[in-house]
Amino acid sequence: MAIIFRWGFVTILAIAFALSATFRARARRTSGTIARREEGVWAVVLRAVLALPLFLSFTAFAINPDWMQWSFVPLPNWLRWTGLAIGALCVFFLWWVFASIGSNISETVLTKKDHQLVTDGPYHRIRHPLYSGALLAFFSLSLVASNAFMAGLVVIGAILFVAVVIPREEEVLIAKFGEAYLEYRKSTGRLLPRMWK
Repeated sequence: MAIIFRWGFVTILAIAFALSATFRARARRTSGTIARREEGVWAVVLRAVLALPLFLSFTAFAINPDWMQWSFVPLPNWLRWTGLAIGALCVFFLWWVFASIGSNISETVLTKKDHQLVTDGPYHRIRHPLYSGALLAFFSLSLVASNAFMAGLVVIGAILFVAVVIPREEEVLIAKFGEAYLEYRKSTGRLLPRMWK
C-alpha cells in the first residue's frame, strides 16, 4: 500500500510541476517576465521561510519517504486515498487555471506591462484560483504522505497567503485595473467561489 501512495504522490507532484513549468515558460516567451527582486524584501523572506522548506520536504519524500519519517503521522488509508483523489483532481483544475490565465501568469504578485484582467474559466468565480488549487494540491499530498510537517507548512502558507500575499497582489491589481477590478472583486470569492453577493 505504501508504494501506491508514494508513486501516486510522485506522479501528482511531477505533473503539477510540469504543468506549471510549461505554462510559465510559454508566458515568459510571449509576454516577458518580472524580476522577483522587484517585489521587495518581504517576498524574498516569505519564499525562504515557507516555500523553500515546503519544496524541500516534498522533494525529500518523493526521493525517499524515509527522509520524512520523523514527521509521519498514522492516518487511516481511506484518508490517504481521499488525498490521492483530491490531488488528481487538482491537476486538472491547475491545468484549467493555467490555460485560462495564459500569458498573464507571473512568478510575482506584480503585473506585466500588457497584463489583462482575466475573468473567465475558474477566474469567473474565484479571484485567486491558482493559490486555491496549489494549496489544496499540497494539502492533499501531505495527506497522501501522511506527514504532519508538510500539512503544517501548507496551513501556515494558507494563512500567509490570505494575510500577506493576496492583499498585496490585490493592491497591485487595483492600481492596474481600477474600477474594473473593484467590480470584479464584488462578485468573486478570494480563494473559494462566493456563495452570496
